Amino acid sequence: MLVKTNWTGKRRFVSKTPSGFEVAMDATETYGGDSQGVTPMELILAGVAGCIGIDVTMLLGRYLEQINKIKIETEGSRREEMPTSFTNILVTFDVEGNIEGERIWKSIRLGHKKYCAVSDSLKANFDYQLILNGVPILEPS
Repeated sequence: MLVKTNWTGKRRFVSKTPSGFEVAMDATETYGGDSQGVTPMELILAGVAGCIGIDVTMLLGRYLEQINKIKIETEGSRREEMPTSFTNILVTFDVEGNIEGERIWKSIRLGHKKYCAVSDSLKANFDYQLILNGVPILEPS
């Protein structure tokens, strides 16, 4: 996989992906940017959500017909010293539908442990939460 990235001024870069899409990145004003694109660290959290989301929906397969909504929030905690990499990432699935929590948890666990290349590429610790129809569902033992 090859992503080509071009500098467009100050701290701005645009990456062109093999799938043909472009992503604009910029630093915040704190780091000399103009906030004209997403930050690289924001892209990492979005990548985690997209990767585990794709895995979970693939693993749920035919049960997707029973789901009305899947919302994923990713929250990262970072080191204070340089490099300010993620130390912990909390991924919260907010799901609405007529499906058992255990089935979703099974897909989350399997997606994380076996399929999600993004989370596997990071050194951060991962925690997951599930909210099903507005009710937090604890991960079964």
